[in-house]
Amino acid sequence: MYNEPIFLLPVLQERIWGGQKLKTLYGYDIPSDHIGEAWVISAHPNGPSVIKNGPLAGKTLKDAWEDHGEIFHKREDNDEAYPLLVKILDAADNLSVQVHPSDTFARKVESEPYGKTECWYVLSADPGAELVLGHHADTKEALAGMMDRGEWDKLLRHVPVKAGDFVYVPSGTLHAIGKGIVILETQQSSDITYRVYDYDRLGADGEKRKLHLDRAKQVTTVPHRNSKLSQKTERIGDAIIRTLVEEKYFSVYYWELDGKAVLSMDQDFLQISVIEGNAAITVSGKEFSIQKGTNFILPYGIETFQIDGKASFIVSHV
Repeated sequence: MYNEPIFLLPVLQERIWGGQKLKTLYGYDIPSDHIGEAWVISAHPNGPSVIKNGPLAGKTLKDAWEDHGEIFHKREDNDEAYPLLVKILDAADNLSVQVHPSDTFARKVESEPYGKTECWYVLSADPGAELVLGHHADTKEALAGMMDRGEWDKLLRHVPVKAGDFVYVPSGTLHAIGKGIVILETQQSSDITYRVYDYDRLGADGEKRKLHLDRAKQVTTVPHRNSKLSQKTERIGDAIIRTLVEEKYFSVYYWELDGKAVLSMDQDFLQISVIEGNAAITVSGKEFSIQKGTNFILPYGIETFQIDGKASFIVSHV
């Protein structure tokens, strides 16, 4: 059905902590001054991306997955939801401290298909910007006690970051993106969040946003474990390809192109986001212009493709 890239429109999500960088950095037509997230490759019911080109133009990625699984080499007996979700987040203010459940907990307690393991590529960060990543509790009892007493300075682990950093966030990890950071997030296709601490902010209704301490205590990994990633770099033509993570749910890569590269595709499909620069991608003799802010999927059946230009990409697959 497709022998070309499947280009997608971002779904913009307003957030209390959002800002305007999705417009200034990526050219997205944001409808307010508090847009926190662009769901750029999404089949999730809370924000499915719309296809821009080809025979399914105007349909959502969710529609394509469910009705035209051959695009993704999906088995006919596979009734699972589309597995991944890619977002760009603009943290004009601190995000709430939160934690996500595992697949097992999500299915048993929330009746949702996936928990949420995620990872972040830092696109930009103000000087001194930092994340919350993990905690200092040694036991579940200590974790619960510090949460109940609001001992956040004692509990939470803070990590400074800069543009180009990569962070892997398995389910069960306490975390928060800090003010002044823009990230590209690759995650399981889940929208389950247990909010732990929200700086006593008031929502649009004038009330504090709901916390989910009971479930957060159940799913948080104790003690915190730092992830050890096996990263590698290779050159193909004029492209440098850096493996950021290869784990159970996804593999994620950083591509840096300065010239031309002919690449092969061994996966069922590839998710690609252009995070810097301009380029062209040629598939089956047809050339397509791509630039910073473009997001697309290379569907099943494409064996090789060529990219030309000067650009950087975040690429992922299951």
